[in-house]
Amino acid sequence: MKLLLLSLGGAIGAASRYTLGLYLLQFQEEAKLPLPMLIVNLLGSAGLAFFLALYYQDYPLTLYDDSLYLAVVVGFFGAFTTYSTFSVEALSLLEKKEYKLFLQYVGLSLLGSILLFTVIFSWAV
Repeated sequence: MKLLLLSLGGAIGAASRYTLGLYLLQFQEEAKLPLPMLIVNLLGSAGLAFFLALYYQDYPLTLYDDSLYLAVVVGFFGAFTTYSTFSVEALSLLEKKEYKLFLQYVGLSLLGSILLFTVIFSWAV
């Protein structure tokens, strides 16, 4: 049952990301930034924060047995944007006062992702 909830949330999240991205493409021509993904990522982070605050009053990273958490956090927001989950994990490190780990995680996640994408894309093309 939990896998079904996770899958359903993921399907809705992916479809929402795609639909919103298509809609936002009409505004891309004037913008210099990749506006659709920027908006999706920001909305995903805000939506995840609102959901966690409303239902859990925390950023729980250990609730993988909770059906609602699986469907909404892991499923929907995981498919809608991984950036929202990244925000939760980064904030969790700050809450624990793990400042060095926070900087390492943020730096490696952002720069590492860009670097790996560049290297793999260049290699594959």
